[in-house]
Amino acid sequence: MNKISLILGGAKSGKSNFAENQALPYSHKIYIATAEARDEEMKRRIKSHQTQRDENWQTIEQPLDLTTELNKPYPQNTVILIDCMTIWLSNLMERNLNIKEHTNHLLEKLPDCSADVILVSNEVGLSIVPENALARKFRDEQGLLNQRLAKGATNVVFIAAGLPLDLK
Repeated sequence: MNKISLILGGAKSGKSNFAENQALPYSHKIYIATAEARDEEMKRRIKSHQTQRDENWQTIEQPLDLTTELNKPYPQNTVILIDCMTIWLSNLMERNLNIKEHTNHLLEKLPDCSADVILVSNEVGLSIVPENALARKFRDEQGLLNQRLAKGATNVVFIAAGLPLDLK
């Protein structure tokens, strides 16, 4: 059975760096990026993430369909890092896709993946209540997604100020 890790944290908490460090022992590293470079600021963020990784990473840009890569056969000692589930969720919401259906499909495929999987996700529920309905819906959907991912994960780590706290 593969190992499924969920790395949670706030913005700029160090979660992506922590996740990448967890992948260092693996021979084969696959990075699934869910972000789309739609403006200059996002392009800079993506470039910053890319420069953090060395040439041993294979990067796949996939804003919506995470399960195709999970279905492929991988050699032993392979890890798939998906960064990030929060952007994936916002991509689904923006396109008005069925979040529950996509999440169910992902959760069905994760345990059968031939590689270990590291999921990075934001914890967005620790702040003030958003003032508009869309932001509140997003916060609630993110909390539900994180709960479902954590339930199926082998281990869960919360990152705050660059420091890990093992939750599971």
